[in-house]
Amino acid sequence: MAVTSAYKDGKMGMDNGKYVRYTPEQVEALERLYHDCPKPNSLRRQQLIRECQILSNIEPKQVKVWFQNRREKQRKEASCLQLVNRKLTAMNKLLMEENDRLQKQVSQLTKIAITDTNSESVVTSGQHHLTPQHAPQDASSAGLLSIGEETLTEFLSKATGTAMEWVQMQGMKPGPDSIGIIAISHGCTGVAARACGLVDLEPTRVIEILKDRPSWYRDCRAVNVLNMFSTGNSGTIELLYMQLYAPTTLAPARDFWLLRYTFALEDGSLVVCERSLNNTQNGPNMPPVQHFVRAEMLPSGYLIRPCEGGGSIVHIVDHMDLEPWSVPEVLRPLYESSTLLAQRTTMAAFCQLRHISQEVSQPTVAGWGRRPAALCALRQRLSKGFNEAVNGFIDEGWSMIESDGTDDVSLLVNSSPGKMDTNRSYANGFPSASSGVLCAKASMLLQNVPPVILLRFLREHRSEWADSGIDAYSAASIKVGSCSFPGSQAGIFGGQVILPLAHSIDHEEASKI
Repeated sequence: MAVTSAYKDGKMGMDNGKYVRYTPEQVEALERLYHDCPKPNSLRRQQLIRECQILSNIEPKQVKVWFQNRREKQRKEASCLQLVNRKLTAMNKLLMEENDRLQKQVSQLTKIAITDTNSESVVTSGQHHLTPQHAPQDASSAGLLSIGEETLTEFLSKATGTAMEWVQMQGMKPGPDSIGIIAISHGCTGVAARACGLVDLEPTRVIEILKDRPSWYRDCRAVNVLNMFSTGNSGTIELLYMQLYAPTTLAPARDFWLLRYTFALEDGSLVVCERSLNNTQNGPNMPPVQHFVRAEMLPSGYLIRPCEGGGSIVHIVDHMDLEPWSVPEVLRPLYESSTLLAQRTTMAAFCQLRHISQEVSQPTVAGWGRRPAALCALRQRLSKGFNEAVNGFIDEGWSMIESDGTDDVSLLVNSSPGKMDTNRSYANGFPSASSGVLCAKASMLLQNVPPVILLRFLREHRSEWADSGIDAYSAASIKVGSCSFPGSQAGIFGGQVILPLAHSIDHEEASKI
């Protein structure tokens, strides 16, 4: 290995621009000397040069700089090793806790199998206590706190206890650099997913990020805090109204009427737990909203535990009943898949935490390759615009022009001022004659077609199915990489061909383009 010294002509390389490059033999000799004496003084350095003939042509100041650089390199290596060791220690603790939880679950299921004389399955009999009959609560602060405490207990039993039988997702191997330990539940009411892992962020910052659900959950349209008050035990109760986009034009959107309870445990851990408010609890009620189906969130939330040396151990539980009865039978797998919930919600939360952690720990460099903030903002705008068009909410300015039925193409227009661009003109010099944004949308079911295959077709064969008023030569030039090219026909897109942006993971059950 050759190392370049910054010393030149006795003045640390500031005069004539020459760099002294050490030979591999010199580097090997210096490494041996460093092993014996990492910080030699001036007399010791001169003695080393005299005793080692291979270093005779090197100035003492050059040797001094080399030893300084070598000590700095060792400090950095030690710091990296300490960070890895901290992560491994925390992950080992997490895996030991997970192993203890699984042992308790096995013991519990074994006892149920021995004592159960009924014909119902072990899984079903082990889930009875997940849907208790809640005693009526009043809508006062004390009543809401009682609901919050009950939600906290049920959430913790799912996050760290044996209240549910969790099955680890395939391909999700735990490790210091993995997203986390991801698991899903079968045989429970609704769909449920659980994750735990490490992030290099402090607990209060993690709470702040996870509460801002629209910033990382693409299907979340809005979360409105309608009321908030502090409790006597230093906790916080919030009443939330949340709306989720529908993933297809063939189903209505979902909304939730929620209670959120934020509390600090005695060991310093922070907990944010949520659940739907319904009539059985006699709490405050939220009337139905037009064009939305009221879904239910069962006790869910986040447990954030501080990690020694910095960072946090995060547990996430998502448990929902998305009312699949309200959609056509062919679409019910979208609402009955715990795997899909884990991918779109639970894993999305961990990915957001990791991205922000990397933003904080790594310097930002120029170029699109490393501008996470700008790319995240662009991704959010694209996703929000697509979801708005799919759902066509009236309060967003969309109105129906024509429809061939639920299963066919629908035409909508949006004439709201925020969607208008009155100064737009096309390549032919004529101003835009449109009075709004026009949207044509449809949904279809393709059986036995993996999303990755369909995505590749839509990317590579756009010119075969999308007639944008361009000739074959121009269509072929799209593949070269230019979105605007000379010689194209002046069609309705003004010579601009809009290429699709896509998000896809090989193991995902659904992809959005």
